[in-house]
Amino acid sequence: MKKVLLLVAVVATLGLVSCNNAQVQAEKARQDSLIEAARLDSIAKVQADSIQAAIEAAEAAALAAAADSLVEVVE
Repeated sequence: MKKVLLLVAVVATLGLVSCNNAQVQAEKARQDSLIEAARLDSIAKVQADSIQAAIEAAEAAALAAAADSLVEVVE
């Protein structure tokens, strides 16, 4: 009877350890996915800011060129 109780205790302990480890791994995977999503969002924001800056620079260059051509016509 003692062997049976010992076997049940060992199986229960291993079961608890196994479940706890799976839960820890699942939480770590969730944290990793959140970190990766934040990293990708950061990259996307930098790219969007870069594109916006390029558009604004092109618009400013076009306005400067138009102003220069108007000055040449007036002179």
